[in-house]
Amino acid sequence: MNKAFTKEPDAVDTRCPRCGTVGQGVGQATLQTHVTPNALANIAESAWFCPTPRCTVAYYDQFERVVETSALLSPVYPKDPAAPMCACFSLTEADIDADIEVGVVTRTKAAVEQAKSEQTQCTTKAANGQSCIALVQGYYMKNRR
Repeated sequence: MNKAFTKEPDAVDTRCPRCGTVGQGVGQATLQTHVTPNALANIAESAWFCPTPRCTVAYYDQFERVVETSALLSPVYPKDPAAPMCACFSLTEADIDADIEVGVVTRTKAAVEQAKSEQTQCTTKAANGQSCIALVQGYYMKNRR
């Protein structure tokens, strides 16, 4: 069939309906770990995490239904900067800041190495369902000066 007569699929807009930031796709396992049962019932099985710290939307779906940070079971990073940046191994901004202050990378390096191991549970423990390695390394590099 000639391509001129076929319809391209509609692109799904993955931007947060509140702040406009491009979201990070998450699955049902991540949502079940972080969202209260009542809020979970009001969002699609596949959704996106809004990574903007100041935005009160944690998750949203393609129908622009949202889960506010107030409907989470516990604080998540970066919505709450005191929450663990690495949810699997409980590394926080304060831990990385302490490494920087002392001039060593002991905790930071250990968390990155652990995040590469089979012990990680990023799909469920991380609010965005992704590994924290890039986030931890980026935070360290940005703040080490």
